[in-house]
Amino acid sequence: MRADASISNDSSRWVKKPVSKQQIEPLCNLFNLTPLQASVFVRRGITEGKELLYYLEDDLRFQHNPFLFSGMEDAVERILQAKEEGEKVLIYGDSDVDGVTSTAILYEELVRQGIDVQWRLPLEDDGYGLSIKAIDDFAAQDGTLIITVDCGISNNDEIAHANDLGIEVIVTDHHNPPEELPEAIIILDPKLEDSLYPFDGISGAAVAYKLVSALRFADTDFYNAEISLLQLSEDTQNQCYNVDCIKIKNLVKIKELHEKIVPGQTTIYDLKLPYFLQGQLIYSWDSRQTLNLLGQIFGSGIEFNLNDLRSEISNVIPSVRNKTSAQIKALSQIAKYSEGDASELESIYNLYVTYCKKVIAAKKPEQTLNEQKDLQLVALAAMADIMPMKNENRIFVKAGIASIKKNRPRQGLAELFNKLNINLDSLSSTDLSWNVIPAMNAAGRMGHPEISLKLLISSEAREREQLAATIHDMNEERKDMVSNSFYKIHDAAQQSIALHNNKLCVSVDESINKGVTGILASRLMQDFNVPTITITYENEVCTGSMRSCRGFIATSFLDNLGDIFINHGGHNFAAGFSFYKSNLEVFLKRVQENSAAVSLEEENTCIDVDAEIPEEHLTPENFCLIDMFEPCGAESPELVLMTRGIKLIDTMVLGKKEPRHLKLIFDTGKYKIPAMFWGQAERLRKDILIGKKYDVLYNMSRNYYNGTKSNQLIIKEIVPSTGD
Repeated sequence: MRADASISNDSSRWVKKPVSKQQIEPLCNLFNLTPLQASVFVRRGITEGKELLYYLEDDLRFQHNPFLFSGMEDAVERILQAKEEGEKVLIYGDSDVDGVTSTAILYEELVRQGIDVQWRLPLEDDGYGLSIKAIDDFAAQDGTLIITVDCGISNNDEIAHANDLGIEVIVTDHHNPPEELPEAIIILDPKLEDSLYPFDGISGAAVAYKLVSALRFADTDFYNAEISLLQLSEDTQNQCYNVDCIKIKNLVKIKELHEKIVPGQTTIYDLKLPYFLQGQLIYSWDSRQTLNLLGQIFGSGIEFNLNDLRSEISNVIPSVRNKTSAQIKALSQIAKYSEGDASELESIYNLYVTYCKKVIAAKKPEQTLNEQKDLQLVALAAMADIMPMKNENRIFVKAGIASIKKNRPRQGLAELFNKLNINLDSLSSTDLSWNVIPAMNAAGRMGHPEISLKLLISSEAREREQLAATIHDMNEERKDMVSNSFYKIHDAAQQSIALHNNKLCVSVDESINKGVTGILASRLMQDFNVPTITITYENEVCTGSMRSCRGFIATSFLDNLGDIFINHGGHNFAAGFSFYKSNLEVFLKRVQENSAAVSLEEENTCIDVDAEIPEEHLTPENFCLIDMFEPCGAESPELVLMTRGIKLIDTMVLGKKEPRHLKLIFDTGKYKIPAMFWGQAERLRKDILIGKKYDVLYNMSRNYYNGTKSNQLIIKEIVPSTGD
């Protein structure tokens, strides 16, 4: 699972962008960062508070409200209607980790809600997404509502068929939507232009989790309650009063009003305020002060019914009891990440949201426990589907890993972790990506995704242990299958590149298991650095995967071939498709013709360096730098650091089956720093010599062995120091 390090002897490719003191100081002062931390953020272009928030915070209050989805309230109401009327509900998921975890999250919550619910995943012969057979089978049981998870956005024909049978469909998905959307009653997909959700990079499991979170919120006193927050402040400089008001529903700001009152000129009839507040429950932070100001402005003839927010919130958060609204703003953790100067009312709104969540947690502690279990799965899905590791995905993964460490793994994961010998104390996003996710995906790739799902939802410990063992065995079989298939198709795949204008790699082989076409496409793409299509066929149906790179959008390319497919869909850089084998030659011909128009970004041979660390600063304290940037993943890779002129004092060749790896020991003067150099044992005593000084490019890492944690470097490149 480790890529061998580079054997380049040219450090001129190491590029460290210059940063200035003027760029670094504001981040240090506002966010309490060290100059080293701030310089890394600046080099990565992460300088705005709304981006830094997700690196510096891990509290769940920073995740987005599920009701920001434009269709969320309708989805909740439809599911509650199904509950009330005793309808049969089907959850239809996908076969990969994202689809399986999505199904588990929603299924468990609907069971808790007492809904008559069943689940279904694609059978071995099913294509991607919702199938006609699944719909017909459900109709035969008098089912009336299907909820898709991690699929459905491209199932226009299937959803039309469900509609014809009187079955309504709610689509929850995160894949790129087609030009023509399916006629589902509700679609929750952050990539829809009108979804209104502030981040479109979440997984299918995260969308399912948002739906579940909204359903849980619907079981509280705050659901659908509309209130208004009113703030009145004096502007002595302009001799007027500022009126700020926020209307809230389901903890989401649905409307705002900002007006100015000039004493002696503005009357109550000149304001929109009375109409804005009509029929609302109105809160003010200090109702007595606000009423006094209103009386001074309009006289005693105008009445406002205000509730005192400070007294209500202080019953739950006593520390705010004697605080003014200005002091609340100064203390607000969220405010420092806001663009511009956050208003006092904005800080009060944020505090109100926190208050509501604390009330819910106190009244319904089981919701908090279930949320922690869900987040373990959402974390897995984010890593498995290679979601961009920014925005709330960072919160999901940090919270999920923290929950596993603190609360122990949820049912199913506990048995799988045990079978895989996962060290929970040292668990990281890398462990999830390298060990847990491939194992869970193996069941789906081998045509039996239901095994992974049953592992997660089974209430029987013995059954979960047996399922974990089965998944382990399937993963070993999958590894052999991928290795053999890759060896078989590699040369022909390489030769295909020239036939496609050196812009595409296309491989077709009947012997490939359709469950591993995605893995093979990914490996070929990594080897050849061009978009890759891998196809196999069985029972007169071709199944394929496309993996893309260098800025080329896979789904757009496949959309141009849409008339050939049975179905297709996916993400910008990972997509899948199927078509009848009779169309194979047509497909290959069209791909070859279209390859001429493929536009790829230029290959970049340079390596961006996040920071240069002098050897005297390679201290245990500075190794903590990596904690701030965990979890790493798509669009947030591991830190690449550089140290020049560091002395090599010892070496060791490692490798169980064959001695391929090097362990190096560097001397900083104060510390002896171990480093791993994967796959480079042959360089020992050639250009790697004890006693010499080197310039080193590396990732920082931690090694856990026999319960002991130690710091180490993972070498990417090493060259003799010019100063030696």
